[in-house]
Amino acid sequence: MTEGLALQIGQQGIWMMLLLAGPILGLGLVVGLLVSLVQATTQINEQTLSFLPKLAAMMLGLLFFGPWMLTNMVDFTRHLILSLPVWI
Repeated sequence: MTEGLALQIGQQGIWMMLLLAGPILGLGLVVGLLVSLVQATTQINEQTLSFLPKLAAMMLGLLFFGPWMLTNMVDFTRHLILSLPVWI
């Protein structure tokens, strides 16, 4: 295995990690922003208030995006395992 190939595998792994974490983190970001806007509008300064909506949105996101995420992880892992004989 060459250095270039190892870097390519690492780059693909990081890209897959970002692709899989993106939707869930994006939902948390959007919900956190909306809750912050509501808190600023109503002048409620409770910091723990934003935790539950973000958690609920992320859990719903996992339910919605979970099968897609699992399919991508399995395909990536299968590709890595099947490519091992070629690389060695």
